[in-house]
Amino acid sequence: MTGAPLSFNQEFLLTFDKGDAEGALGERHILVDAWRLTGPVDATVLQQALDDVVARHDVLRTDVVADDDGGHQVVHPPCAARLSVRPLAGHDRDVAAETLLNEIDDEPITVREIPHLRAVLGRFDDNDAVLVLATHHVASDDWSMGLLVRDLAAYYTARLTGTPAALPPAQQYADFAEWQRRSGVATEQARDYWRRTLTGHGMTAVPTDRPLPHDRPDSYAAHRFVLDADLSARVREFARAMRCTPFMVLLAAHQMQLRDLTGRSDVMTPTFTAGRYLERFNDTVGPFFNLVPLLTELNGVRHLRDVVGRVRTTCFSAYSHDIPFGDIVAEAPGIAEAFADPWGAVVAFQVLQPPSFADNLVLGEAKATAIRDRRLSQRRSSSIPNGGSWALELLPSGLIGGSLKYNANTFDESTITGIADDFRNRLAVALT
Repeated sequence: MTGAPLSFNQEFLLTFDKGDAEGALGERHILVDAWRLTGPVDATVLQQALDDVVARHDVLRTDVVADDDGGHQVVHPPCAARLSVRPLAGHDRDVAAETLLNEIDDEPITVREIPHLRAVLGRFDDNDAVLVLATHHVASDDWSMGLLVRDLAAYYTARLTGTPAALPPAQQYADFAEWQRRSGVATEQARDYWRRTLTGHGMTAVPTDRPLPHDRPDSYAAHRFVLDADLSARVREFARAMRCTPFMVLLAAHQMQLRDLTGRSDVMTPTFTAGRYLERFNDTVGPFFNLVPLLTELNGVRHLRDVVGRVRTTCFSAYSHDIPFGDIVAEAPGIAEAFADPWGAVVAFQVLQPPSFADNLVLGEAKATAIRDRRLSQRRSSSIPNGGSWALELLPSGLIGGSLKYNANTFDESTITGIADDFRNRLAVALT
């Protein structure tokens, strides 16, 4: 569907375009996930299956082009994905597998590379390997990564068995963009809600150690940590008692921390929603994610229980009025001013919810298990267009893992580890 309009999210990404080196279309704005493979894997068949995935999803072969009419999409013909096979070794294979994942996360992918998908097969031996998938964020989001590996597993198995791949039909991302432009999402009721709620407020930025320099490219790093079993269990139990989600409990602790860091009682934190809107796009790969601001008034509130109550109300109201972020900014332009603050970083906060179908898969005779429990921090990582990112995840083990992604040009590593430790301690004290 060459010539299709951009989705609202693609248009939003263009506003953070800073060229090839950084920004939303920069070579480090990528997503990387990995799976441990137990059993034999044929690299030739894997290459064929990757190419099947590229053929299935047009967005992996799509250029986002700016023009005077708001931009358009250019879809290229099916082509081969880049697959590399690397030997792996190490006394602790789990550490070696995560090290490979971090190494791939540090490898740039230019937005000009078609398709926007790479794969690496790291082999310990004939029956133990690591599969890493990397995509540019212009073509995917977290849910899409799960779709890609699900489809890859289905195509791999189909090619081995000579049977059709057991996959549901998938609409193209350009179809979503056409639908979004034709029907719109932002109702007047939703616009009015955001105008009334956010006018006069702004995003709460984390104070940085240094101003953002304009003479060198961003340099992002990632600090990772895991809450212990007892604290992770207490978060879940408290969420059940409060009739809310663990995300709301964790966000409440984060917003209390922001209040104390900044001295502001009106704390606004951006988070992400799925942005798919219709069920028929659940099997579509693309950058659907939508940024949604969550504003909580914390003046005079001291206890986590009371903050959770307010956060719960904030979340339900925001989710019920979910519209594209660009439309929200149009109603309350002041909320975006903090993105330009050289002495502050707007940090998006989310609890990742990868699709369960991507956790355990079958590729022919091999079993694939997602690598979710990550412990190794990175001095250099993939980047984000602006600010920072808090990402927590409820792991299959019951633990809660966390990652703080930050621009090392503006933050000291000790500041970030201190923020993470303080977050952990706040939770522990509040839930004792």
